[in-house]
Amino acid sequence: MADKLTPRNEDFSKWYNEVVQAAQLADYAPVRGCMVVRPYGTALWENITAALDRRFKATGHENAMFPLLIPMGFLQKEKEHVEGFSPELAVVTIGGGEQLEEPLVVRPTSETIIGHMYAQWIHSWRDLPVLINQWCSVMRWELRTKLFLRTAEFWWQEGHTAHATAEEAEEETRRMLDVYADFAVNDAAVPVIAGQKSDSEKFAGAVRSYSIEGMMGDTRALQAGTSHFLGQNFAKAFDIQFQAQNNELQYCWTTSWGLSTRMIGAIIMVHGDDQGLIMPPRLAPVQAVIVPIWKNDEERAAVLEQAGKVKSALSDFRVKVDARDGLTPGFKFNEWELRGVPLRIEIGPKDVAAGQVVVARRDMPGKAGKTAVKLADLQANFSELVSRVQKALYDRALAFREANTYRPENYEQFKEAIEKGFALAWWCEGRACEAQIKEETRATSRNIPLEQDEPGPGVCVHCGEPATRKAIFARAY
Repeated sequence: MADKLTPRNEDFSKWYNEVVQAAQLADYAPVRGCMVVRPYGTALWENITAALDRRFKATGHENAMFPLLIPMGFLQKEKEHVEGFSPELAVVTIGGGEQLEEPLVVRPTSETIIGHMYAQWIHSWRDLPVLINQWCSVMRWELRTKLFLRTAEFWWQEGHTAHATAEEAEEETRRMLDVYADFAVNDAAVPVIAGQKSDSEKFAGAVRSYSIEGMMGDTRALQAGTSHFLGQNFAKAFDIQFQAQNNELQYCWTTSWGLSTRMIGAIIMVHGDDQGLIMPPRLAPVQAVIVPIWKNDEERAAVLEQAGKVKSALSDFRVKVDARDGLTPGFKFNEWELRGVPLRIEIGPKDVAAGQVVVARRDMPGKAGKTAVKLADLQANFSELVSRVQKALYDRALAFREANTYRPENYEQFKEAIEKGFALAWWCEGRACEAQIKEETRATSRNIPLEQDEPGPGVCVHCGEPATRKAIFARAY
């Protein structure tokens, strides 16, 4: 239970591992580095996928399904791509008891197989744009794994689009980054910084990569979603050509973008506390739990009847009645706090008599978060209450990020900032400079924010060379 969790400020990593398992989100699989996502974690992921899928369809995308296995030769067609993924590949060499003529790769991502198919489907400018998304799992043979954050197999969506011009493809890349940021802020209540990745941190085979970066509860960074402008790299590798309106044969411009179950890790680490999870209401598998309280059979019947009426009145929300026998109300309170249910509705005999319920907010422990609400007012006011919890979680996370983001003016201040949180500093964007910073501080460039806090030019915080943009540096998951 929650009282057995390691305090976050004592060992954040241990707290995270404990809460993932204690709250029944996921467990370790028998294959090293893999995980089993339990029903509660799956319900959360389903709410994430629904929120994203609505956005994808609203921007004109369609879902499709592509094969799990990819011919090894496909990955070798794009030089940067195969170099980037080679250490992480899981390769199948035997099928049906016989050696395969060509090894097959368990997809680490699907640019290659989708590029192969696009070459067969796209012939004319009239076929463009192609806007496809896939929900699937992928396999990357990670050496160091952590549930949800970095596992050998993980679940995600990957969008793949093809366009007639570079401008259209770049616009699509940025549009989907905005979709991710909107979801993170408004559904997950996770404040994120949208920006461009450095050349050394970009996706293997991309011209430009963009990401949304969040600050976790221990001030480390987490890359929560990425969007890539692939230029014509994959189009040339897979011969994705179309006849333009001027009758010339041209290569397409393509994009890819993805967000994974890593977002569950972000929700845990941004909002959780020493009692366990705190779920943002818009994504919570259970938005409110009703806990009936009784001492005898007569009271039991009355409070359960009232609980049923409350659940029916709140049918627009995800509400659960915990009527389990043999467990004390305190035990139930602790369990649902551990699992992060945003609102708890308590109903005892006195509440039945008074025609009210007591509503407790998970984000405000103790008496401060408890309110007596008349049954006549509950249905009308519940939506506003849910919204207040959602906003409070976001505001608290944003305030935490701002309090732990520093703007160093020299390298000594930069190194001090990295020990405490994010460093937002002028940077020359040079590969050698970035490598030295990483070696000396163990911090990486998270991204170069699209919204800069002050106009340039400036001076690189590390090497002193001219700089036109500031970048976020931090230690990261």
